[in-house]
Amino acid sequence: MKRPLFILFVLLVVSNSAIYCQEENRYIPETDPLVLAKLEKWKDLKFGLLMHWGTYSQWGIVESWSICAEDESWCIRRNPSYVEYKKEYENLQTTFNPVHFDPAKWAKAAKDAGMKYVIFTTKHHDGFCMFDTKLTDYKITSDKTPFHTNPKANIAKEIFNAFRAEGFWTGAYFSKPDWHNENYWWPNFATPDRNVNYDVTKYPDRWENFVQFTQGQIMELLGGDYGKMDILWLDGGWVQKMTKEEILKEITSPDYKFIHVQNQDIRMDKLVAKARQKQPGLIVVDRAVQGKNQNYLTPENHVPGKALPFPWESCIIAGGGWSWVPDAKYMSGENAIQLLVDIIAKGGNLLLNIAPGPEGQWHDDAYRLLEDIGRWMKVNSESIYGTRALAPYKEGKVCISKKGNNTVYIYYMAESGEKIPSKIGMSTYSLPANTKVKMLGTDTFLRQEKTDKGFSILIPDKIRKNPSSDYVWVIKATF
Repeated sequence: MKRPLFILFVLLVVSNSAIYCQEENRYIPETDPLVLAKLEKWKDLKFGLLMHWGTYSQWGIVESWSICAEDESWCIRRNPSYVEYKKEYENLQTTFNPVHFDPAKWAKAAKDAGMKYVIFTTKHHDGFCMFDTKLTDYKITSDKTPFHTNPKANIAKEIFNAFRAEGFWTGAYFSKPDWHNENYWWPNFATPDRNVNYDVTKYPDRWENFVQFTQGQIMELLGGDYGKMDILWLDGGWVQKMTKEEILKEITSPDYKFIHVQNQDIRMDKLVAKARQKQPGLIVVDRAVQGKNQNYLTPENHVPGKALPFPWESCIIAGGGWSWVPDAKYMSGENAIQLLVDIIAKGGNLLLNIAPGPEGQWHDDAYRLLEDIGRWMKVNSESIYGTRALAPYKEGKVCISKKGNNTVYIYYMAESGEKIPSKIGMSTYSLPANTKVKMLGTDTFLRQEKTDKGFSILIPDKIRKNPSSDYVWVIKATF
């Protein structure tokens, strides 16, 4: 993933209608009935965990991108010699030894926070594999890697098993580009950008070797040794099938940067068909690639300003960056909970990224954040899972969602230090006259007053003085 140096979480919830109108036109619905049914269940889960982890955590730097020769502020190298730096980076394999790796502890913390699915980086763009692939020695289980003697050396397998034991859905993040593989970045040529660095039409055998390698690794992950897989989450959207017209459009765009855009076809349609023979109903997320293999969209560090007419998930950094940084500053529980509510009110899921460190540890603040979220979820989780967007979604500090045909949840997003107001309502949505309302965490039914085009719910002093939770107060309306 592309990582900015710092994220101001107050700026995450922004409107970018132009982008998402474009995305709406790009989404192609799935037709496989098993996948459609699974997508509906996935939309019920609402809250997941993403983890970026690799050898790069030892340096506390951006994942993979510093070995890419593109000139970006977020991937500056510590050595002015690119050749020397790349050797030093790849040599991190020989010192990676996360001896405190304890996936059961992570899974328990994530479950207590109310998370329901996990996406783990089995391989990022640098090509280092966090699973026991048979197709390269650049992996966590290689005898070049100190951790290979540990009983938990097959890290991806251990993570998937630990999280499944806590009832999680599991998903494999996998990078389609592989900057370590000589059939992608051929040492015969320079590597000017993120793309394959040779003409695939001139060297078709070399490209075919890469296609077979990529498909082989993905089928290793889905073939059974790693258990039931729910989601295949593919990154590196520039590796895609492109026509001559699409290539021309790309390189003549005002935003064009990369000089090696070409048809990088890994035969996704056939790959997905093979994958679903092994894992029926598998959700596939071919990120940023228009077509039927992008079963849901993934706005990155961004929340749409409105509900979207297709399945979507905001993947967002919890603290520091996508990858481990020693001094990471985590978002507050208040921000995380309000972020989750804003997303689910618009019909999306939140995938929150926490990056493990070089010894297999999470920051203490990551655990504190999940504990804070968990306390709120113990009271209010029914207003999160299984809900769907309900227009007008949000008005001021108030969000709404629905569950089934007779339940509406009303969320009041408090400002820091704000007390529960005496009235909570909307002017753009009305509740039926026979509606019963009460605040989650209490047993008191509340009075409703109809307004011109909306409603107002009166909050008694005993609830205002003793709120059932923090940050967001939820009222359940049934009719």
